[in-house]
Amino acid sequence: MAKSSRLMVARNILDIGLIPVFYNGDIEAAKNIVKACHLGGVNTIEFTNRGTHAIDVFNELSIFCEDLPKVLLGAGTIMDSSTAVQYIDAGATFIVGPTFSSEVAKLCNRRRILYIPGCQTPTEISTAEEAGCDLIKLFPASVLTPSFIKAILGPMPLTQLIPSGGVRVEQKYIEEWIDMGAVALNIGSELIKKSYVENRNFETITENVRQCIKWIEEAKSRRR
Repeated sequence: MAKSSRLMVARNILDIGLIPVFYNGDIEAAKNIVKACHLGGVNTIEFTNRGTHAIDVFNELSIFCEDLPKVLLGAGTIMDSSTAVQYIDAGATFIVGPTFSSEVAKLCNRRRILYIPGCQTPTEISTAEEAGCDLIKLFPASVLTPSFIKAILGPMPLTQLIPSGGVRVEQKYIEEWIDMGAVALNIGSELIKKSYVENRNFETITENVRQCIKWIEEAKSRRR
């Protein structure tokens, strides 16, 4: 059972502006990554369904997060409703996909779970919004530019886009995405580098998260 409503999860994402995303098959490493992100100031954290035993790791991670009441653990790389059910039953507070699935949208609406689908075209974005998706993952962001968001918001001003996939952890790039209208950023390997985890350098992950949040806050303050 999710510990927060989808509106509360969405508000948390919009307020902080950052969703770290990762996968690690080692439960202790995964716990340390979540803790490092939380210490950096972020509450919404996405664990991706990419490993053979990803759901087993998620189950343990979800139990660990019960002692971190402000952490909202979500499940990513979800492409079908049967997989979404497994993660929701394991405690996922939000579901993220690389694509849009009407069946996943329907399931999440019934379960009152926030669903953030991956889209790239105006038609995909509009279809997802019509299915009740309030936040849209712009994926893969690496093949687009921040000006794409500005172009979308012209005719679709209520759309809330979250770039994902290749967002660089550098001030000028982060600020440009936000300046052009992104409501949050979904960042993975640039934020949680493999070398940091292998060397147990979790303090650097914490600092990366803290710095990204600061840049996002500064950029958002200019839009107010």
